Amino acid sequence: MDSLQRIDAYLARETPPTPCVVVDLLTIRQQYHTLRDALPDALIYYAVKANPAVPVLKALSRLDIGFDLASTGEIDRCLALGIPVERFCFGNTIKRERDIGWAHSLGLDLFAFDSPAELDKLARATPGARVFCRLSIHGRGAEWPLTRKFGCPARMAGELLVRAKLLGLRPVGVSFHVGSQQTDPMQWAVAIGIAAGVFRDCSRQGIALELLNVGGGLPAHYRAPVPPLSSYAEAILSSVSAQFGSAAPRIMVEPGRYLVGDAGVLRSQVLLIARHGRRWVYLDAGRYNGLAETQGEAIHYALRTQHDLGASDPVVLAGPTCDSTDIIYDRAHYELPLDLAIGDTVDFLSAGAYTASYASVEFNGFPPLAVHCI
Repeated sequence: MDSLQRIDAYLARETPPTPCVVVDLLTIRQQYHTLRDALPDALIYYAVKANPAVPVLKALSRLDIGFDLASTGEIDRCLALGIPVERFCFGNTIKRERDIGWAHSLGLDLFAFDSPAELDKLARATPGARVFCRLSIHGRGAEWPLTRKFGCPARMAGELLVRAKLLGLRPVGVSFHVGSQQTDPMQWAVAIGIAAGVFRDCSRQGIALELLNVGGGLPAHYRAPVPPLSSYAEAILSSVSAQFGSAAPRIMVEPGRYLVGDAGVLRSQVLLIARHGRRWVYLDAGRYNGLAETQGEAIHYALRTQHDLGASDPVVLAGPTCDSTDIIYDRAHYELPLDLAIGDTVDFLSAGAYTASYASVEFNGFPPLAVHCI
């Protein structure tokens, strides 16, 4: 029985209210082992923001994996599950100074930064801590780019790492992110080449960096095909070998979407079908309660209904709120069956990542998306 069959069996047996996400924990464990086999010597840190459901964290805590954390809330959640703080990385480059100090007082000892001001916070709040600098990488080929908000140029990164040592911190490496749902494995080769230049610059300043954090970006499977994981692993390992030779640093990878995306199905229900020039299908899930990554029609989920064998025609797919931006797909050429009716279900496949964790608290009074882990 595969992941989808297990989820279908649960949905048929329990019929949970919609909208909801059902996550298959066995698939998450299988994804981890596949990644471990592909990158056997890498440090793997789960990007908790992708899906912070307690059963997901519990399942991962039993594996040889760390946890990439974005906030004190995520730290608290992992601590409550008894996960040792030694497995944590505070990977957000935008942190409150008091939160940095609190995390360090717990024993957390690995922090990211990408600006002089953030480095100063770390120096004041975490004396002697290990730090790494995030590079700005273009990330062509990513369906959810992360270029503008994070990272600094390579030259600045070298200067900041030198300054980190002068401030009493322990500069250990650099990181980058080639963009979420990255469809081009060779973007890692580009980024690793840039990172290697920072390593060389620091070496000339007497700083021996040891950690290369290649970030997230490994894809889930949506409508468009993506290369196999082996292509990504080969791009990373061959680039590290070419750039560093026998002096290769320890690789760190931060999968989120890759680990949990394909493990989940978001089940929604049709609330209304109407003709406004085109056929509009309105669901009880939308941009504000689970489908935030359809903003700009960036992530194209594969859809499933109980009428998929029949004739279909183009639709505009929209959510339930009284907000004109709550349109899921308009230009992405989606079709749904002509037999689809009010009350039928529409499933979004590979929806285990960035769905429930993105849902609003109660925009328009709609509750957060329920998550059921099996």
